[in-house]
Amino acid sequence: MKLSSSPSGTGPWVQAPLRLRAWVRASELALVLLAAVTGCLGGLAVAAMSGATQILREVLYRLPSGQRLSSLTALPEGLSSLSFLAPALGGAVLGLMLLVSTRGRGKGRRSVVDPIEANALHGGRMSLGGSLDVAAQNVVSNGCGASVGLEAGYTQVAAGLASRLGIAFQMRRSDLRTLVGCGSAAAIAAAFGSPLTGAFYAFELIIGTYTIATLAPVVVAALCGSLVARALAPQPALVDVGALALARNGPVGAGDTLPCLVLGLACAGFAVLLMRGVTLVERGFRASRLPAPVRPVLGGLCVGGLALATTPQILSAGHGALHVHLAPETATGLLALAGLIVAKAVASAVSIGSGFRGGLFFASLFLGALVGRLFAGFAPLVWPGFDGFSLAPVGYAVIGMSAFAAAIVGGPLTMTFLALEMTGSFPVTALVLASVIASALTVRKTFGYSFATWRFHLRGESIRSAHDVGWMRSLTVGRMMRKDIRPVPLDTPMATFLRAHPLGSPSRVVAVDGQGRYAGIILVPDAHARAAASGARPAELTDVVRYAEAFLLADMSVKQAAEAFDEAESEALAVLDGAESRRVIGLLTESHTLKRYSEELDRQRRSMLGEAA
Repeated sequence: MKLSSSPSGTGPWVQAPLRLRAWVRASELALVLLAAVTGCLGGLAVAAMSGATQILREVLYRLPSGQRLSSLTALPEGLSSLSFLAPALGGAVLGLMLLVSTRGRGKGRRSVVDPIEANALHGGRMSLGGSLDVAAQNVVSNGCGASVGLEAGYTQVAAGLASRLGIAFQMRRSDLRTLVGCGSAAAIAAAFGSPLTGAFYAFELIIGTYTIATLAPVVVAALCGSLVARALAPQPALVDVGALALARNGPVGAGDTLPCLVLGLACAGFAVLLMRGVTLVERGFRASRLPAPVRPVLGGLCVGGLALATTPQILSAGHGALHVHLAPETATGLLALAGLIVAKAVASAVSIGSGFRGGLFFASLFLGALVGRLFAGFAPLVWPGFDGFSLAPVGYAVIGMSAFAAAIVGGPLTMTFLALEMTGSFPVTALVLASVIASALTVRKTFGYSFATWRFHLRGESIRSAHDVGWMRSLTVGRMMRKDIRPVPLDTPMATFLRAHPLGSPSRVVAVDGQGRYAGIILVPDAHARAAASGARPAELTDVVRYAEAFLLADMSVKQAAEAFDEAESEALAVLDGAESRRVIGLLTESHTLKRYSEELDRQRRSMLGEAA
C-alpha cells in the first residue's frame, strides 16, 4: 500500500497496490467482496453510534440501562427542573464542534456532501473526515435529546467509509457510486434490521436506479450490515408487529384500499407542511442574527421546555415512543394524539432549524404512526360505515408510518419493504403500497421534493434525485469547443474577406470589433450573396453579421449549451471568456454538442447495465 494525495482535496489516503487495483476494476466478484467489507463496516458504525447515543441519554437523563428516552411518560422525578436543559447543553457542545470543524475546513473548502449529493454530482467521492465529523455531531444531537434521527449520520459515515475504500482502489465512477450505495444500504439495514429496506433505500435514494449490475453488491452489503448490527446490538429498532392483530373484521382485502388511499393523501399534506415548517424555522433562526454556534443552544432550550410542558416522547428520534404507540393495548385519546403530533413536529422543526445534526427519517415514521392512529380513531366519527373495514388501529398506524415516511424520505418501495419486513403480511403490504403511491405521487405533484432534495433546492442546487448528473456538468462548453479559430475584424473590406473566404471554405467566421471584442458570426455564403446583389453602395461585413448577442461561455454545461442553440436558432455559436470582456476563445457547433452528449449518454447507459466500458 502506498500513500498518495487525495484527488478530492481531503488529505492523504492509502492506495491499494497496482495489481490489486487492476483486479478490483476488472472483476465483478471483487466489487461484491468490497461490498461485503463495506457492509460489515457499516454495521459496526451503526452499532457504535447507537451505543454512544444511548450512553449519552442514560447519563444526561439518568435512565436505567437500555431504556429508551422517548418511552418515558414524564421526565425523571427530582430532575424535571434540570433535565430539560440537557438539549441546551448538547447544543452548546455542538456549537463548539461546529466552530472547530468550520475552522478546520477553512474558507476555500466546500461543505461536507451527503451520499445523495456525492453520487449525483461528485461521482461518489466523499470526505471521510467530514463524514466522521457529521456523525459525531449527529451523536451529540440525538444523545442530548434533540428531536432528530441518527439515520443521516449512519448513512453519512457508512457511505464515507465506502467512498474512501473505493478511492483507494481507484474504482471507476459507476462502481464508486455503487459502493457508496452499498454503504448506505448497510447503514439502513443495520439500523432497522431490515436488509430489503436497506437495499431499496440504496436503489431509490443513493444510486438512483435499479440494475442487475448493482443488485448483488447492494444486497450483500445490506445483509452483512444487518447481521453485524444484530450481533453487536440485538435490541430491535422497530416493533415486530407480525404477531399483532392488524385486522379486526376478518382478513384484509381489496376493499380496505379506499381508506388507505385517503390516509396516504392526509400523510402527504402533513408531510409538506412539516418540510415547509422546518424551512420557516431555519429562516427565523437566521433572521435572528445569532451566531450559528449559538443557535443550537436556543433550539435546545425550546425543545427541552416543550418536553417539560408536554411529554418526553418528543425527545430524540422517538424509538421508545413508537414502540408504545404500535402496541395494540395503548389507548390514547384523539386530542392527546393530535397534541403529540403537533408537539413532535414542532420539536423536529426547531431541532433541525436551529442547527442540530440529523434528519427526519425516524421522526417521519413516528409521526406517520401517530397520524395513522389518529385517522383510525377520527374516521368513524365522520365516515359512515368506516367500522366495516377490516384494518385494526395498529394496521392503520403501520400504513400511516410508511406513507408519511415515503413523503418525507422519498423512497416508496423502501417504505413498502419496511412494512413487509415488520409485518410479514403480504395483504397489508399491498395496502401499504397503495397508500405509499398516493402519498409519494401527491408530494411529487404538489411540492416536487423529498426533504433531502428540498434542502438541496434551498441551497441553489437543482438535484431532484441521486441520478448521476455530475458527468453532465463536467461536460462543459470549454471541453467541447474548437480553439483553432481566427476572428476577422468587422471593418475588413468585403472584397478582402471574400478573397480570404471563397465559397467552399469553412462556412462560419467569427467577427470582432476594433477592440477585439466579439461582434457576431458571418456566414460565408451570405457574404458572397450580399456582395453579388449589392447596388450602388458597396456591401460591408456589418450588413451580414449575425448573432451579436448570442454566445456561449466556457463554463456552461452541455444542457445549457443546447438551450442556447435553441434560443438563438443557430447551428454554431462563439465561445467567450466572459460576458463583459467578450474575448473570443472558441467556437462550438450544435451537431458536435449533441454528438458528445449522445456519446456520454451511451457510456452511462452501458455503465448502468454493467457492460464493458
